[in-house]
Amino acid sequence: MNLPTLRDVLHAQQRIRPYLARTPLHRYPALDELLGTAVYVKHENYQPVGAFKVRGGINLISQLSPDERARGVIAASTGNHGQSVAYAARLFGVQARIVVPERANPGKVAAMQGMGAEVIAHGPSFDAAREHCEQLAAAHGYRYIHSGDEPLLIAGVATETLEMLEDQPALDTIIVPIGGGSGAAGACIAAHGVDRGIRVIGVQAEGAPSAYQSWQQRALLSAPNSTFAEGLSTGSAFAMPQAILQRELDDFVLVNDDAIRQAMVWMLERAHTLAEGAGAAALAAAYQLRSELQGHTVGIVCSGGNSSLDHLRQALAVANA
Repeated sequence: MNLPTLRDVLHAQQRIRPYLARTPLHRYPALDELLGTAVYVKHENYQPVGAFKVRGGINLISQLSPDERARGVIAASTGNHGQSVAYAARLFGVQARIVVPERANPGKVAAMQGMGAEVIAHGPSFDAAREHCEQLAAAHGYRYIHSGDEPLLIAGVATETLEMLEDQPALDTIIVPIGGGSGAAGACIAAHGVDRGIRVIGVQAEGAPSAYQSWQQRALLSAPNSTFAEGLSTGSAFAMPQAILQRELDDFVLVNDDAIRQAMVWMLERAHTLAEGAGAAALAAAYQLRSELQGHTVGIVCSGGNSSLDHLRQALAVANA
C-alpha cells in the first residue's frame, strides 16, 4: 500500500494554495475556561464548502489524467466528501456524480447540485450508498473517488494540520474527529512529520465505532452505525487510513451523541461557531479528557459547519434539558 508522506503533504500544500484561503486558528477564553487549559480551534467550517475535505478534493482532482477527466468522477458521501468532489470537479471542468443515502442532509444535497454534480440517492445508509457507487463506477468507467483510501485525499486534508502548527508551534496535542479516518490519518502524518512528540487523538461517535474497534483490534472491522453526526457515520473501517492510524495515532476515544450535541452548543456559545456534529466532536472529546489535558496546549479541529436545522434543534434541546 502506497501511503502518503510528509513530502506529499508539502506538495499538496503548494498545489491547493491557489484555490483555497488559509483557514483561521482561534483561541477563545470561554473554551479555555471550559477545559481548564489553552485550546485553539482550527476553523475548517470556513472552507468554501463548509468542511475540511475540500483540501483533498482539490489535491486529487487537479492531478487526474486527461482520460480520467473525460470519463468523469463518482463518489459516495453523506455530504462533505461529496461537496469536496463537486467543488473540485467544477474548478477543473470535470463531471461529478455523488451517491448519497436517501435521507442525506438536504442542505448538503442542494449544495452539491448547485455546484453542478449529479446527485444519486440510494439506500438507507452511507454504506449502502457506497456499494451502489462502486457498482456504477464499474459499470460506466467513472473514476471512483473513495472517501478514505486515496493517498492524494489524505495528503490534501493533512495540510490543515500543517497550518495549525505553523500558526501555533506550541501545540502539543491535536484532537481530530474520525469517520473513515482520512482527516486523522493526515493529522498524524503532518504532526509527527514535524515533531514525533505531538500527541494526536482521534474521536469517533459511540454509535458508529468501526474505526475505533478496528484501531484497537488491528483489523478492518464493521460495526453498527446509528450516530446522527453525518461526518462520523461510517459502518466499515477503511484500509488506508487504518494502516496509518494503527501505526501513528496516539489515542482514540468514543463520545456519545448527546455529548456531541452539547459540544455543538458550546461551540455556539463559547466560540461563536456553528459546528456540525462531526465538527463539534473534537470539543466533546477534549471535555471528556479535560483532566489529562491540564497544562497542555491543545488544538481541536472543527472539521465542518454544515449542520441541518433539525440537528441544531436537537442540540439546543439537549443543552436545555
